[in-house]
Amino acid sequence: MTAYGDVLAARERVVGRVRRTPVVRVEVPTGDGELEVDFKLEFLQHTGSFKARGMVNAVLAARERGALGEAGVVIASGGNAGLAAAWAARLVGCPATVVVPVTAPAAKVAQLHEHGAEVVQHGAVYAEAYEEAARIGRASGALPLHAYDLPEVVAGAGTIGVELVEDLGDAAATVLIAVGGGGLVAGVASAVPDSWRVVGVEPAGCPTLRAALTAGEPVRVEVDSVAQDALGASVLGALAFEVATAKGVESALVADEEILEAKAWLWQRCRIVVEPSGATALAGLMSGAVRVSGRAVVVLCGANTSLA
Repeated sequence: MTAYGDVLAARERVVGRVRRTPVVRVEVPTGDGELEVDFKLEFLQHTGSFKARGMVNAVLAARERGALGEAGVVIASGGNAGLAAAWAARLVGCPATVVVPVTAPAAKVAQLHEHGAEVVQHGAVYAEAYEEAARIGRASGALPLHAYDLPEVVAGAGTIGVELVEDLGDAAATVLIAVGGGGLVAGVASAVPDSWRVVGVEPAGCPTLRAALTAGEPVRVEVDSVAQDALGASVLGALAFEVATAKGVESALVADEEILEAKAWLWQRCRIVVEPSGATALAGLMSGAVRVSGRAVVVLCGANTSLA
């Protein structure tokens, strides 16, 4: 299981290479009235999402142990992890191949090309893209990276938790985090104090965390959500399940309509543009799926979307 020491090691590795994103306090409408909420603005991270933290850590760690060859890296992604992997690979001067589902948003595919990645579109969902990435890795010798179920990726995401504690103090708080494969929620839960309540908010159309907690192990779910390009993993990562069960991470489900309402509210009230996954954690508060008494923190995790 990812330990706090792994997160601190990741921080030492990525410092100066990723952005320390700011925290702002905003009044948010909830079922219990207006609530002051601390937003962690992780959509301001390099490549537009938190994924840069984990991918930089993974690529640098691979270089340290001599695991990067001429073929570079290969990864399957709904878009955000691929963007981060391509950016991280360019930092160290190695090639990157990114396999995305054919349903990946055009905006993300265009950005992948801009970052110099070789882009392969394969399959309708992430799981099918993952199988193709594995095949490419075997054939080419490229180092396979995983979008969320890799120790260095989870530890890199955990650096968000370290920053939150430094900025806000270690007094008890509830932190809401969007869940797809679970790398972000696992990383943050590994880094914040045990007194903090960690809630994974996920679309009802792809409830990987809820299904795993109910079954007692990661199980496959159907994927159908407006946020599926970023949160469309069909099974929770094994690392995320270990951390979630050890740390008591909770699951809350939100409807697509609630995600879009939160996304629209962020623009209308805060002039913040995020993709649906970036609004999913906030939707947990605004919809009443998560009730909070005391301090609340929401990670706005990504903004790779088209203004259209």
